[in-house]
Amino acid sequence: MENKPTTLPPQAQDQQPGIEQEMTPQPEYIRPGYKGSEKLQGKVALITGGDSGIGRAVAVHFAREGADVAFTYLPEEEQDAYATRQLVEAEGRRCLTLSGDLRDPQFCQSIVDQTVQELGQLNILVNNAAEQFVNQNVADIADEQWLDTFQVNFFSFVRVTRAALAHLQEGDSIINTSSINAYRGNQQLVDYTSTKGAITAYTRSIAQQLAEKKIRVNSVAPGPIWTPLIPATFPPDKVAAFGKDTTMKRPGQPSEVAPAYVFLASEDASYITGQAIHPNGGEVLNT
Repeated sequence: MENKPTTLPPQAQDQQPGIEQEMTPQPEYIRPGYKGSEKLQGKVALITGGDSGIGRAVAVHFAREGADVAFTYLPEEEQDAYATRQLVEAEGRRCLTLSGDLRDPQFCQSIVDQTVQELGQLNILVNNAAEQFVNQNVADIADEQWLDTFQVNFFSFVRVTRAALAHLQEGDSIINTSSINAYRGNQQLVDYTSTKGAITAYTRSIAQQLAEKKIRVNSVAPGPIWTPLIPATFPPDKVAAFGKDTTMKRPGQPSEVAPAYVFLASEDASYITGQAIHPNGGEVLNT
């Protein structure tokens, strides 16, 4: 296994959810030796927040496994989105980029419609987009922030899933990005953590509903992963220490998370639904 960095240079960004091109070092989105094996050949995937971080890694892995990919991004993330599109197309797959705000219910519907219209079908939905804000006192979190965080992190999942269900069929898959924080809490990220708890419960519940349609629903609950959310959320000294408190004493890379999405999207996971995979550097969770 290649060495992964254990220490990050102090750095910060002044916008959510952050820009990957401004990060040092650049996150690893796929291992140099990763070999696709057509696990997703002929499939079409839609990924929210697919321009950077875990979303970019999932997009590139899916493409290497044979899937065409559509993904959403915010207009201010145009450079990251362009880079991700180039990476997907370099794998010989079609890529549809969808710019807009997932707080808008109409946008949530339109991205599904555009994906099916442009790419012909929809087989894999990855609800992944998120934002997070540090706050030391729960009494200081205004209603506006609670609503905004839930609009992006949870209600977009609900709305995009609702639109996608008109197109998903037997054997298709929904994968929701949860978080380690849903299982252990996080005193600095109360509203973010609350959305991730909601996602975990939502995943388990709709998995039961959709089982009779043979549509699988699972989640991935990452630990500390080096993505644009980190320098966009924490001060430079916290970024420099990010991930050092894990069993493996380092942050994870998106390349170490995305294969979990490949597995859950593929036929290899045909007997798995309502579950979570925990790429978190070694923390044992009571799930």
